[in-house]
Amino acid sequence: MSNAKQEVLNNIRNALENVPGKEHAEDNKVSRGYRQKGKLSQRELVKLFIERVSEYKARVSHVNGDQLIGAISESCQRENVENIVIPEGFPQQWIPDAISPMWDRFEKQLSHQELDASDGVVTTCALAVAQTGSIILDAGKGQGRRAVSLLPDYHLCIVKESQIVELVPEGFAYFEEKVKKEGPPITFISGPSATSDIELSRVEGVHGPRRLEIIVISEN
Repeated sequence: MSNAKQEVLNNIRNALENVPGKEHAEDNKVSRGYRQKGKLSQRELVKLFIERVSEYKARVSHVNGDQLIGAISESCQRENVENIVIPEGFPQQWIPDAISPMWDRFEKQLSHQELDASDGVVTTCALAVAQTGSIILDAGKGQGRRAVSLLPDYHLCIVKESQIVELVPEGFAYFEEKVKKEGPPITFISGPSATSDIELSRVEGVHGPRRLEIIVISEN
């Protein structure tokens, strides 16, 4: 065992020495002085979300419901996307005629090779956070399994205005009971996949799609 690892384990043991054997984590109240509830109006939430998404070099547009199919078609044309992965539960009426759907169904999943060879994926989301410009997927209808949003190079996500909350704690609170009861995978996405090396050279597409596009649907 390395000296560093041994030191970490020793620190943990020392910290636990004075903890009574019958004490549980839930017995101690955690101070939560941070904001847990947002105050912005729905209009302000949408505006902030779009601003934050744009800062991540993701493309974002805001359309009315009757413009959605046209917006999806335009996005796919611009990005040269024809063979697009569509998760089970995605509304079929949203799929433009010009694209070739590759359905990823629970009983018949696409292989990793098929996902990687596709032109992209289109999904819905479970929630979006304006504070961080994040979309959150929980493997629900129209969202698909985690591999679906990680392997294709292009991800187009449809977000309804009513799905946008202001703060990250609101996002966690939304999924708390679902995670306890069902344990679905929760994926937070903030912009296209990117990382940088020690010299700060940006590399895109390492842990997910290099291109992320979000269409926000107005529900008025």
